[in-house]
Amino acid sequence: MKKYNVAILGATGAVGKEFLELIEERNFPFAELKLLASSRSAGKKIDFMGKTYTVEEAKPESFENVQIALFAGGAASKALAPEAVKRGAVVIDNSSAFRMDPKVPLVIPEVNPEAIKEHQGIIANPNCSTIIMLMALKPIYDKAKIKRIVVSTYQAVSGAGKEAIDELENQVVAHIQRASIEANILPGASLPKHYQIAFNLLPQIDVFVDGDYTKEEMKMVHETHKILGDHTIGISPTAVRVPVFRSHSESINLELAEPLSAQEARNLLSAFPGVVVEDEPADMVYPMPLLTSGKNDVAVGRIREDKSVPYGLNLWVVGDQIRKGAALNALQIAEYMIGHNLV
Repeated sequence: MKKYNVAILGATGAVGKEFLELIEERNFPFAELKLLASSRSAGKKIDFMGKTYTVEEAKPESFENVQIALFAGGAASKALAPEAVKRGAVVIDNSSAFRMDPKVPLVIPEVNPEAIKEHQGIIANPNCSTIIMLMALKPIYDKAKIKRIVVSTYQAVSGAGKEAIDELENQVVAHIQRASIEANILPGASLPKHYQIAFNLLPQIDVFVDGDYTKEEMKMVHETHKILGDHTIGISPTAVRVPVFRSHSESINLELAEPLSAQEARNLLSAFPGVVVEDEPADMVYPMPLLTSGKNDVAVGRIREDKSVPYGLNLWVVGDQIRKGAALNALQIAEYMIGHNLV
C-alpha cells in the first residue's frame, strides 16, 4: 500500500493525541510524520510506535512535502490551512473555520462521502454534536425523511478542553475536602462569568447569538442542513454541559414525513455502519457515556414512538466526541480519500 507524509497540527492536545492512537490502531499508511503545535508546545518529545518525535512549531513551511494534514482544531486553522494547501497538502480540519464555507465539503464519511471528491484542498469535520446526531439520523432520514428535530445535548467537559477536565476534577476534590470551589473555565474561559460544573449542569456552550440560541446550538442547525443538503428540516437544539469527563449524549425527538415504527428504526440503525443499537429496556440496557468512552461506534437506545405527532420517534444517542466526534471522523475521511485515489 502506498504511504503518505502526514502532519498533525495540535499534536499535544486531546484530539491530537487521539489521532496518534487511532493511526496506530488502524494501521494508517504513513511514511513520515510531523507533529506540530504552537510555540508553547514546540520542543516537547512524544514517543510513538517505537520512535521519539520532537514537536515542531507550526509554520507555513512546516507543510512542505506533506500530503495529508490533520488539524486538531483551534485558531491556527484559518491561517495555516490555506498555507498547507498551497504546498500540496489536503487539510482535514476539526475547527469551525471552514465548515460553512460553500467551497469546503463538510463530511461524515458514513453520511455524505460523495462530498469528499468536491474538495479544493480543505475538508471540514463537523461539530462533534452534529456528527453524533447525524450518525443516528441518516438511515432514518433516508427511509422516512425528517420534518423536525428537537435535540437536547448532554456534553462532556472534555469538549471544552483539558482545562475543563482539570476544573471538574479539582472541584470534585474540593467538595470532598470541604474546601472552597473555584470556577475559572466553564461555560467558557473567555466569558465574563464562570460557574461550577461539579454536581451541576450549565445550559450554555459557547456564546449567545441571535434569538438567544448559543453558537454551539446553531452549529447543529446549519451543519445538519449542509450535510444532508436539506434546508427544510426544522431543528430546535438545546446544548448543555454536564459533569461527565468524556462522551456526549443527546436526547432526540423526531417528526417524520412518513411512518416508521420503533422496530423498523432499530433494524435500520443496526445495519448502519458505525452505529450500534443498545436498546433492551426490560434488561436496563441503554447507551451511557461511561460505556462509550474510547469506543468508535455511536450507540443508540431508548428508541420509542412518539404518539404526540403523526409520525414521531424518540432516540437516546451517545458517542465519544473525541473519537467519532473529532479524530476518528477526520481519519476516516483520509482513509476514504486513500481508498478512492483522491489524494
